[in-house]
Amino acid sequence: WLTAGRDETEETSVCVSEVMTCLSVCLPVCLPVCLSEPVYFSGVSRFRRWLFPALTAVVILVLIIALGASNVKTSNHLSSVEQSVSNLSSVIQSLNASLQHAQVSEALKQLSVVDSLSKSVASLKCSLEHIINNSSAVDKCCPLGWNLFGSSCYFFSTLSLSWNESRDWCERHKAHLVILNTDEEWDFVTRHSVPGLFWVGLSDQRTGKWEWVNQTPYTMEHRRWAPGQPDSWTGHGLDRGDEDCAHLHRSGRLNDLHYTASTPEHTCSNILAPPTHCSPQISAEPLLEC
Repeated sequence: WLTAGRDETEETSVCVSEVMTCLSVCLPVCLPVCLSEPVYFSGVSRFRRWLFPALTAVVILVLIIALGASNVKTSNHLSSVEQSVSNLSSVIQSLNASLQHAQVSEALKQLSVVDSLSKSVASLKCSLEHIINNSSAVDKCCPLGWNLFGSSCYFFSTLSLSWNESRDWCERHKAHLVILNTDEEWDFVTRHSVPGLFWVGLSDQRTGKWEWVNQTPYTMEHRRWAPGQPDSWTGHGLDRGDEDCAHLHRSGRLNDLHYTASTPEHTCSNILAPPTHCSPQISAEPLLEC
């Protein structure tokens, strides 16, 4: 037992000795490797381990920034293109509207010309019928230059005459200064008279009371007169007396004026005539109604 114990002790000593010998030989070589190289490779490894992801992240960040800038430029460009398209659409719509307006205006002009020619042809036909039939009146037929309304012919003159001269002119043409009895007739006459000045067959010259040229009484309608009219003004400086003859003003309403007025600013416009009616313009062009 003692021998065995001694052998085991010796073997243990030998083993320890061999280990120590090995350590004494290996440590000088292994320790630097164990202490230095692992540290060296560990730092490089960490650096390399983070270098690629970092570069990748930087590249991705740069790409994101570049794409963002490109998207902003693209968005701005698209907005500019959209605005240009919108402006172009507006221009096209405006041109279409202008073209349509021009076409409508041209069509209206042509219709006006056709209407005028038709009236001229009708008037010429009427004049021929007057001559052939040796008649002063033909049903629904007015002389050349006269306008048919209802059963009367109206003539709007461009002559500048006084009220008395206009009345006489109408009578020479078998007509009289216009007498306005209905709203329809008022509308018709004012459509043709505005914005001119036209005598009408209304006066208080004979009796001091307003009456029509055929001496029928006139019922005052203030809605037909300009504000404050008739005022029988005496400061006109034309002759004795006040304003005693009526004319249609540029507004289409009545105004009283001195019967001798014949200057452009004191004239009634255009003669009107329906079968036996007539109305001249101021200063006055008569308006005949026959």
